[in-house]
Amino acid sequence: MTSSSPPNDLPRYRLLTGKDDATFCHRVSEALDLGYRLHGSPAATFNGRDVIVAQALVLPSAVSPEG
Repeated sequence: MTSSSPPNDLPRYRLLTGKDDATFCHRVSEALDLGYRLHGSPAATFNGRDVIVAQALVLPSAVSPEG
């Protein structure tokens, strides 16, 4: 595995989704601890009962320096 490879064969890009709660925040925090970085703004919607959020994450090596 090279330094640009994700740990545990995880993908270079991830989109986490779920109910907006502490569990979701912990999932994002765990991905950050693995070396992922936030990519773009989070998205939120309401399903009639809960706020559902999404956050894209990438490994720094997956994003070109130009943007």
